[in-house]
Amino acid sequence: MLGWSLTFIVLAIVAALLGFGGIAGAAASIAKILFFVFVALLVLSLILPRIRAPRA
Repeated sequence: MLGWSLTFIVLAIVAALLGFGGIAGAAASIAKILFFVFVALLVLSLILPRIRAPRA
């Protein structure tokens, strides 16, 4: 998912350089959403194993 986020941010940068404002804005928005979803999943994957770990 981080790969998709990076792909869309590169697409946004290229589109912005070429002057396609609408496409650049849309690609940047998608990249931002995917980035925050990735960060949320990362945090969950770090927290959940510690919560569910059996206590000895």
